[in-house]
Amino acid sequence: MNMKTNTKSQNIICLGELLIDFVCTDIDQGLVQGEKFLKKAGGAPANVAVTIARLGGAVRLAAQVGNDPFGEFLIQTLRRESLDTSLIIRDNQAPTTLAFVGIQHDGERDFVFCRGADGHLAQHSLPADFLHDSKIVHLGAATGLLDGELYKTYFAVAQIAKEKGKMLSFDPNFRSSLWGGNEAEFIHRCEPLLAMADVIKMSEEELALITGYSDLAKGCRYLHDRGATFVNVTLGNRGTWASYWDGRQEQVPSIEVKSVDSTGAGDAFVGALLLRFTQRDITQINYNDFITDVTWANKVGALTCTRFGAIDAIPTLAELMP
Repeated sequence: MNMKTNTKSQNIICLGELLIDFVCTDIDQGLVQGEKFLKKAGGAPANVAVTIARLGGAVRLAAQVGNDPFGEFLIQTLRRESLDTSLIIRDNQAPTTLAFVGIQHDGERDFVFCRGADGHLAQHSLPADFLHDSKIVHLGAATGLLDGELYKTYFAVAQIAKEKGKMLSFDPNFRSSLWGGNEAEFIHRCEPLLAMADVIKMSEEELALITGYSDLAKGCRYLHDRGATFVNVTLGNRGTWASYWDGRQEQVPSIEVKSVDSTGAGDAFVGALLLRFTQRDITQINYNDFITDVTWANKVGALTCTRFGAIDAIPTLAELMP
């Protein structure tokens, strides 16, 4: 299949959180003992959007930040990435959302969220036609399913996207610090989006939690039966389990890297995959195309683990060249 050149008509819309990650640089100390923190721009949809922009794609991020220095820092960061910030709303009532991230020796993380403006993003704050030139809409905020205006906006935008024939991408981004003890409600809130999504990305742990299957093939089949065409289960340094709607599945290996911080790696994977999808006729992507694109996205995600922070760590197109 011939690849197509990116144009504005192939825009991707990412919707959800834009926040500050305070990343603890005291490795293995966690958030209890750690004392040194770096301020980094983050938020899962923002990470996806920056990945797409950094790799040469056309993308817009719809999000809400506080009218404060942290919000200004985030907007300036996105502008430096040449990312369209016209859908970033400033909130005069709530501060910018903060996340504190502790890192273990293997690069894995734990989170504490101080939620603010991101949860106030309302559909009526966005232009009525903001989806008109998009091909793909991505929803993937860890906070997106919590009570609040963003939760309502998620479902409204998802329904409009499906009505308009857009490809819908969903990453549940489960965080135990947000849902600990109430996992059943999290799963319940995921179900309608799983039923609408064309592309789903989950971690191995999320797949088991949401579908009830620890077997990758069975868990993916559960999601395909609800309507998903492409299911991606990220497996850390083992790569990605890629599953196509017709039952063909395989483990796609990643590249070997020294991981220092896995924050944003899954988001970078999603951004790279969606970008590659827009460079094809998205109605005609076959299994071989899918595996090729997952292989490339694995490389993007792996390289993101080699530096601190999410957005700062996302590789450029030049860094992906052989």
